[in-house]
Amino acid sequence: MVKLHELKVYKGSTKRRKVVGRGLGSGHGTYSGRGAKGQRARKSGNVRPGFEGGRQPLIRQAPKLRGFKSPHTEAFAVKVSRLNKFDNGEKITTESLFKAGITRIKGQKAKIVSGGELKKKLEVFVAVSASAKEVIEKAGGKVNA
Repeated sequence: MVKLHELKVYKGSTKRRKVVGRGLGSGHGTYSGRGAKGQRARKSGNVRPGFEGGRQPLIRQAPKLRGFKSPHTEAFAVKVSRLNKFDNGEKITTESLFKAGITRIKGQKAKIVSGGELKKKLEVFVAVSASAKEVIEKAGGKVNA
């Protein structure tokens, strides 16, 4: 096992600090590695990232994507008459609506709205409008949403 007092620094693993502004013979005299003239050659020549000398920066020139896309999608409206596709006593869920081909996206939110007649007794586990609830209960069905 290596002991702490046996550790050594390998040749070339450390680098000497760059000494600037100590005369011409040092190789880093006169301009001290800053080049000639200009904002960055000055004493406080630190310019923030993205600064382009006062002109309109590229990031501000580039077109941006406008608008907003809400993650809360609206519920898909399903007319009561479309529920006649199901058998009597069947349970209506978002999955069953997708399997029946009424909604296009699996797990898509749906809301049953009035429109047409219902001739089947169904048990509904989806959001329902007040007028659609009346139509379902009138047909002998049950709303559990």
